[in-house]
Amino acid sequence: MSTRNTSAEDDPVIESRDQLIAPMQQGEKPKADWRIGTEHEKLVYKRKTHAAPSYDEEGGIRDILLSLQDFGWQTVEEGGKVIAMAGEDGTVSLEPAGQLELSGAPLKTLHETCNEAGRHLSQVKEIGEKFGVGFLGLGMWPDKAREDLPVMPKGRYQIMMDHMPRVGNLGLDMMLRTCTIQVNLDYGSEADMVKKFRVGLALQPLATALFANSPFTEGKPNGYLSYRSHIWSDTDPHRTGMLPFVFDEDFGYERYVDYMLDVPMYFVFRDGKYLDAAGLSFRDFLDGKLSILPGEKPTESDWWDHLSTAFPEVRLKSFLEMRGADGGPWSRICALPALWVGLLYDQGALDAAWDLVKDWSMEEREALRNAVPKEGLAATVPDGRTLQELGREVLAIAREGLTARGFLNTGGDNESGFLQTLDEIVESGKSPAQRMLDRYHGEWNGDISRIYKYSF
Repeated sequence: MSTRNTSAEDDPVIESRDQLIAPMQQGEKPKADWRIGTEHEKLVYKRKTHAAPSYDEEGGIRDILLSLQDFGWQTVEEGGKVIAMAGEDGTVSLEPAGQLELSGAPLKTLHETCNEAGRHLSQVKEIGEKFGVGFLGLGMWPDKAREDLPVMPKGRYQIMMDHMPRVGNLGLDMMLRTCTIQVNLDYGSEADMVKKFRVGLALQPLATALFANSPFTEGKPNGYLSYRSHIWSDTDPHRTGMLPFVFDEDFGYERYVDYMLDVPMYFVFRDGKYLDAAGLSFRDFLDGKLSILPGEKPTESDWWDHLSTAFPEVRLKSFLEMRGADGGPWSRICALPALWVGLLYDQGALDAAWDLVKDWSMEEREALRNAVPKEGLAATVPDGRTLQELGREVLAIAREGLTARGFLNTGGDNESGFLQTLDEIVESGKSPAQRMLDRYHGEWNGDISRIYKYSF
């Protein structure tokens, strides 16, 4: 999270429930204004030793961030330390152990999204040459223990790291060892949001299977295809999961607000610092009864901050975030938004996708989500087919949706070509994780260091 530059004049105290609902309502946009925001993280390593660079060392994470100034990026600081870079392509920030993330700008087409990813890749590779570092597009560190990894100087991270072991066994792994790709998408109305949310949740296991890319832990196969996805099942039950209430008839903005009010707090941001509020209640904060700020009520910025501290498979703020995919290399960065834009941004495709999943029970949805980290595309969906078979049908719907959008590049190609890498995965039945396992047991001869040859 970047430092907030909000003054009291433009950060009203929350006095009514309408202010809690407002972020979701304000996200409503006409279809012509729908945009695509793509976020992708990558692991940073020293080429000579494969170690993860610290923040302060020469050629470390701070120097990598500052070098982006050569490409027009501007520094964002917290406590006198650079924690992000802002520019026309969004924000480049550092995750808890120095994973480097691009939170891309809201763009109209997938062609623009892929160009943005390409620019970012070119810039960080040039910087990497300068400092002798490389980048891995994976869902999790394949060979690092927690104690091998540095911790970045962001106030909220220390609060979260102190709290994670109280509520789950794998939360520190989530923070320190994982990477993801996610896509942020718009909606036109509350009803449109609801339908997109439901389709996104029901089909998130398919995205997890297609992008599964974390089969190693500390140098050995871990028994999973997406260990990153498994980690979320034992991180914090209060702020993760499939959100059964989203499929209730009365679901809408109000129900999501109630859910977020029940999610325990992490922090409050005051005077440039994060105050530890881990485990406290935002409902108490609304009543002026927060123990660390007695008598004080939250502002709208406090609510925005709190909305960012839940981590379900799909998250609602003023847009919907699809959160089920492991990190991956450049080609799959473009494929994830292609999948979800194809399914959710064309009404015919959205209706067809909903028809595929609308009769699944919550128990069946949960069972699929729990099976996918190990079984991937071999997992069974409620109608008895494999996820691989369902995937063919889903990709066909997404392709029709992208074709219907009609956005062409200079060569006259529409956006459906970005699905090609997913077509190949579905046809082969092998996720990226399975292909790496094949190499590990074959040509790599059990040498996990060979993975560094397959960089970002």
